[in-house]
Amino acid sequence: MRDLILVVNEDLSAKTITITSGDGSAIQAYSVTPEGEGRAASRGGVVLIHHLPGYDRGQKELARHVAELGYDVVVPNLYWRQAPGASPDDAAAAARANGGKPDTELVSDVAGAAAHLRALPTSNGKVGVIGYCSGGRQSVLAACNVHLDAAVDNYGAFVIGDPPEGSGMTMTGIEEQLPNLRCPLLGLFGNDDKFPPPADVDKLEQILTANGKTVEIHRYDDAAHAFFSTERPSYRVHAANDGWARIAAFYGKYLAS
Repeated sequence: MRDLILVVNEDLSAKTITITSGDGSAIQAYSVTPEGEGRAASRGGVVLIHHLPGYDRGQKELARHVAELGYDVVVPNLYWRQAPGASPDDAAAAARANGGKPDTELVSDVAGAAAHLRALPTSNGKVGVIGYCSGGRQSVLAACNVHLDAAVDNYGAFVIGDPPEGSGMTMTGIEEQLPNLRCPLLGLFGNDDKFPPPADVDKLEQILTANGKTVEIHRYDDAAHAFFSTERPSYRVHAANDGWARIAAFYGKYLAS
């Protein structure tokens, strides 16, 4: 992907808003929109699903990076019901104590965020989703249940298989839902990751391909989990840079006007 030049718009407007989930609940969300000269008058939107540690600074930074590519972005606070107004760490702890985010709530929250994006005056009617870690799994889950135009799964575990016993998580694998995938999927994974391991990534690709789905899977050597996270030792420049280029190309293909 070295020949792909990323065109970004660095004039952004970011704020905290309230959106209505698909189940009617009012939840907090982080909104980022491109502003100023060079922005597209009509553009796609992206729902960013935050990781298990919560609605934190790092995930908001990722949202701004996606918005720089020219998209309206919304990050629903998935733990707002459990801990409204709490810090990201406390909210994540409350969610973990309850076994994590219920899949039915996640689908409702993404549906509400997608509806919010499509209602914006700048919307071209197309909405994608992106997630990291647990959000990667939830990105696939949403793409199987919500009307979306593109989905990105960044190292999402337990799409295939269940969490190990004793993890405290109530989520289960969603392998049986994969034939219902409703939009193209881009998956970015590290070959040194244990959750998900390469064998699970292979199985994900095999199932989607066998069911005639549009899927692009890319695997990176010398990369494990969370290779996009610049604040962690797991960050890998080669994988993150190539991954962002592939995300830009993928969204440009499926979300652009």
